[in-house]
Amino acid sequence: MADSLLVGIDIGTASSKGVLVSPSGEVLARASRPCLPQEPRPPHRTSYPHPGWVEHDAESVWWADFLALSRELVAAADGRSLAGLAVSGIGPVLLPADADGRPLRPAILYGVDTRATREIDELTEELGADAILARAGTPLSSQAVGPKWRWLARHEPEVYEKTRLFLMASSYLVHKLTGEYVLDHHSASQCDPMYDLRAAGWAYDWAARVAPGIELPRLAWPTEVVGTVTGTAAAETGLPAGLPVTAGTVDAWAEATSVGVTEPGDTMVMYGSTMFLIQVLAEPAPHPALWTTRGVWPGSYSMAAGMATSGLITDWLRGLVGGEFADLVAEAAKAPVGGNGLLLLPYFAGERTPLFDPDARGVLAGLTTRHGVGEIYRATLEGIAYGVRHNLETMPSDGARRLVAVGGGTQGGLWTQIVSDVTGQEQLVPTETIGAALGDALLAAVATGSRPDAAAWNPPSTTVRPTPSATDEYAHYYHHYRNLYPATADIAHFLASRQR
Repeated sequence: MADSLLVGIDIGTASSKGVLVSPSGEVLARASRPCLPQEPRPPHRTSYPHPGWVEHDAESVWWADFLALSRELVAAADGRSLAGLAVSGIGPVLLPADADGRPLRPAILYGVDTRATREIDELTEELGADAILARAGTPLSSQAVGPKWRWLARHEPEVYEKTRLFLMASSYLVHKLTGEYVLDHHSASQCDPMYDLRAAGWAYDWAARVAPGIELPRLAWPTEVVGTVTGTAAAETGLPAGLPVTAGTVDAWAEATSVGVTEPGDTMVMYGSTMFLIQVLAEPAPHPALWTTRGVWPGSYSMAAGMATSGLITDWLRGLVGGEFADLVAEAAKAPVGGNGLLLLPYFAGERTPLFDPDARGVLAGLTTRHGVGEIYRATLEGIAYGVRHNLETMPSDGARRLVAVGGGTQGGLWTQIVSDVTGQEQLVPTETIGAALGDALLAAVATGSRPDAAAWNPPSTTVRPTPSATDEYAHYYHHYRNLYPATADIAHFLASRQR
C-alpha cells in the first residue's frame, strides 16, 4: 500500500474540487465542478430564497459534485490502488435528514445565512454571553449552528419533527459513502453553543435546550478513519468498496492543512468569495469578536475570523461594469494608493468578525465624478484589505508567526500586494493552489498510516513583501476606515431594515 494513491474532495460554496495525490504529495490529477453563472440552472447552485437566507441542495449540489469528481479521479488513477479518501465541505451548516440520511430540506449555510438573529439574541440571553464564551469559546452569531436549530423548530416544525440526523457537507458525504453517523471535532466545535471546547465533546445539557430530541453524531478527529466505502456507494461513485474514509472537516481548515498551517502562530488568509483567516493556537483563547474552535489535529485549537464578502464584491463590480477581471486589475494597478481619495467599507452582506453585525452595509466614501472604474476597483481591494488588518489586529497580540495566502484571489498579485502593504506583513504564497482538496488528501494519508510532512507537500513559491511607503500611506486611510463604520452604523441599520 506504500505506493497507493490518496483522494481528496472538497465541496465549496461556489465550486467543488478534487485531487488524486501520490504518497509524496505530488498531484497526479485534479478535477473541478465550477459554478457557471451564465447557465439558467448552473450545476453548482447556491440558492437565496429570501433576504438573509443562503442554502445548498445536498443531493443536486454536494452529492452530484462528489459523484462527478470521484468518477473522474478514479478514471485518472488508471487502475492504480487507492489508500484512502478524505472529504471536506462548507461549514458550519445545518442539514436536517431522516433516519436514512435523506435531506428533509436544503442545507442552511454558515455565517452568510443570517435568518436566525432573533434566536441568537434569545439563546445569548438564556445561557449568558460570558458563559457561552467560556464554555463554547465563541459568542453566538450568524456563524453558529445552535440558533439555526431553534429557528428550524420555530418556523418549520414539520421538518424538525421528522429530523433524525444532523449533517454537514462533509458528514453528509461520509454517511453516503460509509453509512456512519459521525462528525469531526472541529465541525462540532462550530455548533455553538452545543459543544464544550475544553472538554472536547458535546455539551449535552445545552444541546438539549437548543435542539431537543435530536440525536447528535459521534465525534472523531479529521485524521481518523471512521468507515469504509460500502458496496452501494462503490457502484455509484466508482470508488473501490472497502476504501478507508476519514471523518472529514470544514473546507477552510482542510485548506490550512494543505499549506502547512499547523504550528501555533501559523496563520492562513484565504482569498475567495469571502475572506477567511485561521490562526493555529497552542491553547484555547476565547475572544468575544472572533471564533475559537478545535483544530484539525487531535488536541489542537485554532482561532478564526471571517469577512462576509470579499471576492463576491469584486464579482459584483465586474458584473456592473462588464469586461474581464484582468482588465479591471490592470486599471486598478494604475491608480495610486487610496484610489485618489476613496474609502470603501466591504460590508455588502453585513459583517461577521470582528463586528458581528448582520445589518452592516457597504459604503463608498469620497466618490467624485473624476473617479473611474480602476480607482473604484482598487478602493474595493483596499477596503477588503483594511478588513483583513482589522481581523489580524483583533487576534492574539503576539501575532502571526507566518502568514500564508491561499485561494483564487492570490492570482495576479495586486490583491495580495495591497494586503501586505495595508497590514505591513509578508505573505507566503504556496506552490499548489488547488486548496482544501489537497489538505483532504494529506489528512487521508495521516489517517491511513503515512507520516507526511505537511510543509513539504506544498512549499511556498512566492513571498509578497510590503512596500514601506505604501504602508505608511495606508495607515492614514486605515485610521479613517476604522472610524467610518461607527459613524455610519445607524444609517446602515436603517437601510438594512428597509431592505428586509
